Amino acid sequence: MKIETVTVEIPEDCNIIIGQSHFIKTVEDLHEVMIANSQQVKFGLAFCEASGPCLVRLSGNDKSLQAVAEKNALAISSGHCFIILLKNAYPMNFLNHLKQVPEVCTIYCATANPVEVILVETEQGRGIIGVVDGFSPKGVESAEDMIERKNFLRQIGYKL
Repeated sequence: MKIETVTVEIPEDCNIIIGQSHFIKTVEDLHEVMIANSQQVKFGLAFCEASGPCLVRLSGNDKSLQAVAEKNALAISSGHCFIILLKNAYPMNFLNHLKQVPEVCTIYCATANPVEVILVETEQGRGIIGVVDGFSPKGVESAEDMIERKNFLRQIGYKL
């Protein structure tokens, strides 16, 4: 057994969602969730099939994001994982809908931070153990930091 990490590529002004699923139908269902929940989202989707021909299956409405999702999927190469790169929208607008897709088993991360995927490789194949999302804390927020956080959430429309 071998453990390694893969740093995924996240284009500027994009977010990434990485998850685990269990069926080839995932590609169409995740695509439908993305377009049903935002008119402005641009996204690329890649799904690593884990049986049969074991292909990376692709979808999306932005070819450049689809190409980066494909590149990340090939780098991770873990059966039944999916990668969604999105632009012009935040993951929180999709997460509950994605979790309701019957094929989705788990969501590992949804972020714009740098991401490392921790993988285990056996004779059978590769699996995702977890992810490193961003960086370690550097301290505890001050009263000023708290005010900035609350103002930011109101500025972007997530709190009144």
